Amino acid sequence: MNYQEIQNQLKKTQSWQQCYREIMLFGKQLPVIPDCLKNDDALIQGCESKVWLHINLDESRGTILLIGDSDTRIVKGLFAIISSMYNDITPTEAKNIDAYAEFESLGLIKHLSPSRGNGIQAIIKAIQEKLSQW
Repeated sequence: MNYQEIQNQLKKTQSWQQCYREIMLFGKQLPVIPDCLKNDDALIQGCESKVWLHINLDESRGTILLIGDSDTRIVKGLFAIISSMYNDITPTEAKNIDAYAEFESLGLIKHLSPSRGNGIQAIIKAIQEKLSQW
């Protein structure tokens, strides 16, 4: 699911509970990553939940591929939203994304606990740090 589709799906929700369920469904659509990729090197620091993130560059296409997982369903869904913003675009395009502002525009930040908001920022920071290396 791309980011535009996610935006449209979330706009259709009529309550925070409905939105919350949709976010968890987004997480279920992520590919399952093998346990061997859930290692300490991939673990995001600053998240209350465990979040594993791998960022790859498809050199033949010049586009980014994010894969990840979390030990909680809601964070996995939030990661699905983040990955939809970055997957299949170039590093240059990705550097111009303000993913946290996108979460605010979707109205998600105000409903999340401060620790979840900090976790989102930690994931985005890890992505931006990797992008700065390309």
